[in-house]
Amino acid sequence: MEPPSVSAENWDGPPEYTPTVQIASDDEGLRAIEDSIDSLDAELRELSLDIHDHPELGFQEKHAHDVLTKFMSDHGFSVTPHYLGLDTAWRATWSQGSGGRTIGFNSEMDALPGIGHACGHNLIAIGGVAGALGVKAALEKTGTSGTVILLGTPAEEGGNGKIYLINQGAYKPMHACLMMHPAPGPRHSFGTGPSRAIQKFTVEYFGHTAHASAAPWEAKNALDAAVLAYSSISVLRQQIKPDHRTHGIIEGKDWAPNVIPDYARLQWLVRAPSAEEVAVLAERVTKCFEAAAVATGTEIKITSPKEFVFDLRQNRALAEDFGEAVSRYGMTDLKYEGAVGGSTDFGNVTYELPSLHPAFAIPTVPNGGNHTVAFTNAARNLRAHAITLVMAKGLATSGLRIITDDAFYAKVKKTYDDEFGKK
Repeated sequence: MEPPSVSAENWDGPPEYTPTVQIASDDEGLRAIEDSIDSLDAELRELSLDIHDHPELGFQEKHAHDVLTKFMSDHGFSVTPHYLGLDTAWRATWSQGSGGRTIGFNSEMDALPGIGHACGHNLIAIGGVAGALGVKAALEKTGTSGTVILLGTPAEEGGNGKIYLINQGAYKPMHACLMMHPAPGPRHSFGTGPSRAIQKFTVEYFGHTAHASAAPWEAKNALDAAVLAYSSISVLRQQIKPDHRTHGIIEGKDWAPNVIPDYARLQWLVRAPSAEEVAVLAERVTKCFEAAAVATGTEIKITSPKEFVFDLRQNRALAEDFGEAVSRYGMTDLKYEGAVGGSTDFGNVTYELPSLHPAFAIPTVPNGGNHTVAFTNAARNLRAHAITLVMAKGLATSGLRIITDDAFYAKVKKTYDDEFGKK
C-alpha cells in the first residue's frame, strides 16, 4: 500500500522538538549535529533551490556537480570532482585522527525529462550534505577519530550511476552508508521499508515500409509488433502477482500515417520485490516481445543493461536507531512492510554494506506524488526543506554512532552479515 498524499494546506509546519527517547539532551556530539545543521539552514535552502531551478538529466548534472562540490570544499571537505571517470560524480571527504571508522552519505542530483525535480533530488542532495556536515561537526566537537565521505551520485533515474561507482570501489572505504528520499505521506512521517528490484529492456522491431493504402501487404509493420507486444503484456498483468509491476512506452522515428513503419522500439521495465522474482516475470514478458515479432514477421532485438538494480534491503539495526533519533523531533514511523512503488540503484549499495534509505513525507496535493508536476512544486516547499533537515539530523545521529559506538556498529554489522549470509 502506498502512503496517502497530504495537501500542503493541512501541514502545520515542521515538527517541534519533543524529546521522547533516551538520547541525552546534554550529549555534546548530538548538540553539535543540531547546531551545525541549524546554522546552515539558510545556506542549504539556497543550495536546494539553486539545484531545483537548474534541473539536469542523468549524467548531465554539471551545474549540480559544480555548486555541490564548491559548497563542500567551502565547508572544509577535500573534494574530488569528476570522480572515477564519471563527469558529474564527485566525492567529498573529511577525516580526523587515525583508526576511526568511516561513515558514508549519498547525494543524488538528477531530474526527470520535462518535469524537473519531480522526485525531489534537490532535497536528497542537501540531505546528504547536511548529514555529512553534521557528523563532521560532532567529531570536531568531541575530538573523535573518524572519516566522513559524501558521494555525489549521478543518474539514479534509470542510469544506474551508483552501480558504476560500486564496481569502481567507491563504497569500499565505508563502514555504513546513509541517504534519504522524499515522498508523499502523512505529515511528519517516515518509512524504512524495502523497494522493488528492476530490470530494464530495450526492444527493437525491424520490418520494411510500404504505402499504407496502395500496397500495405508488401510491408512488415514494426509498429504493429510493438503494439501487439504492449497489448500482450497488458493482458499478462491479470496473471501477475499484486506486488509485481511491468510497464513501458512505445517509441519510433520518422513516422507518418501513410507510411507503414519499418522500425519501432519499446522501453520496458519489469519490477518485483526480489531479483529472483524479477527474473521469473522477465521471462514471461520476453515471450510477449518475441511472440509479437513472430506474429508480424518482423525481426527483433532485445537488449538489457548488464547492471541489475536490486531491491532495497534496509539494515534493521540502523533503521531502529534512526527511528529513535527522529522521534525526538516528532517524526512517526509508518512501518510499511511491503515494497514501495519505485526502485533505486541504492538497493545495490544495501547489498554491499550496511545501509539505510528512509523515505520521508513532504507536503503535496492529493495525487501529487513522485514523478508528477505537483511533486516538482512540493520539492521547493519551505516545509519540505525543514523536514529534510530533521531527517538529516537523524541520519547524522546514526552515522555518528557508527563511528563512536563499538557495540552499536557490531550490531549493525551482524545484522548485515546475517541478512546476506556473510561471515
